[in-house]
Amino acid sequence: MTVSGTVVRERLARVARRPRCRLTHVGRKTGQRHEVTIWFLVDGDLVYLVTADRRRQWVRNVLARPGIELRAGGETFRGEAEPVTEEGDITRVIELLKRKYWLARPYLWLKGAPDGVFRVRVHG
Repeated sequence: MTVSGTVVRERLARVARRPRCRLTHVGRKTGQRHEVTIWFLVDGDLVYLVTADRRRQWVRNVLARPGIELRAGGETFRGEAEPVTEEGDITRVIELLKRKYWLARPYLWLKGAPDGVFRVRVHG
């Protein structure tokens, strides 16, 4: 792992227990920046974003324009979000989700998985 990768991992570890982050994304039609407060999961040097509704505007915008910014605990991270479709990766995210957000358990019990999962590779 590079020095830059180690620094990113340490910064992410400091904010991993925060309940929410601010996601800044760019509108797919307007090109304007928008912010939403959402749950997030940290796994080493990766961040995962999940949604219970793929029709939400932030999801549609991130699919069209994957460059995003995340803010949590006084830290700001920039990266590219990509949809996660691999079953093994989604299973890992579900376990992280259950551990961090107890409130997600009834939803997961009913649905089995989030409606959408994004992996964010944070830039150093």
